[in-house]
Amino acid sequence: MILFFEASNNRIFAISSKQAFESNDIKKLSWLLGKAKPLNDPNLVGTFIGPRREMVTPWSTNAVEITQNMGLEGIIRMEEFTKADEGSAFDPMLQHK
Repeated sequence: MILFFEASNNRIFAISSKQAFESNDIKKLSWLLGKAKPLNDPNLVGTFIGPRREMVTPWSTNAVEITQNMGLEGIIRMEEFTKADEGSAFDPMLQHK
């Protein structure tokens, strides 16, 4: 299961987990992600720049460990994406559009 959170500055957080979250867990995640709002739609529309699927970022590793310390179980990976325009630049070695 993947849950998306939308934060300010055109940022989207994708959270992959083994199971669905309870409402209390969603509140904790929202707080952790700077008051990001959970998106109800399981699909995102638009163009985004983020880490390549094959590469788990150090940010993700740290974020997952923090969630475990907060008592949130089952989170596999968390990554941050940015909404992109047609001409948005990105590093193809590290990121994917």
